[in-house]
Amino acid sequence: MNYKLSGLNSSQQTLLDEGKLLPLMEEFYTIQGEGYNTGKAAYFIRIGGCDVGCHWCDVKESWNAKIHPLTSVDTIIKTVLESNTPAIVVTGGEPLIYNLDYLTSLFKQHGIQTFIETSGAYPLSGYWDWICLSPKKTMLPKEEIYKAAHELKVIVFNKHDFSWAEEQAEKVSGNCYLYLQPEWSKRNDIMPLIVEYIKENPRWMVSLQTHKYMNIP
Repeated sequence: MNYKLSGLNSSQQTLLDEGKLLPLMEEFYTIQGEGYNTGKAAYFIRIGGCDVGCHWCDVKESWNAKIHPLTSVDTIIKTVLESNTPAIVVTGGEPLIYNLDYLTSLFKQHGIQTFIETSGAYPLSGYWDWICLSPKKTMLPKEEIYKAAHELKVIVFNKHDFSWAEEQAEKVSGNCYLYLQPEWSKRNDIMPLIVEYIKENPRWMVSLQTHKYMNIP
């Protein structure tokens, strides 16, 4: 799939298609706050553009790719290398809207681990050491991403999400780690439910947004 942005000239669109330009919303060196890699130093690259439309999304400003500057991937790579990070996390928005082969191949050449956080709604591109699949009901993941995911992270907004989480767990590989994470605004109500559910279903684990407790990006 070639994602189209209005207002681009043919040269810009070609570079976007090749993954050499990306609408960069923000980038920062921090501590991974969620899921399997919680607590690890990582450089986050947040790419603008998403049409999955989760009503509880906490970065809705990422949805409109046109408001985020098209940035050379070579420039992004240079900045990341200067941070001396051991790993990068590509997130969004929905990063798999774009071709991520070029971006990740350069990181791999420099020995930097590559992680992605995705809804899985678009075909997989890029070369990844870790794929965190966080599926959304509005646009279900592609079959290939269920099979490739290292980690399934289901956001729990209400008690009905537990049965949906089980449906999603049946589609990933047997080696995939399973996490339940309370939606931040409902955490005080949802967390006791998650605790009891995991005690009864111990193949699941808890994921928390620890970066918010630490007050870091």
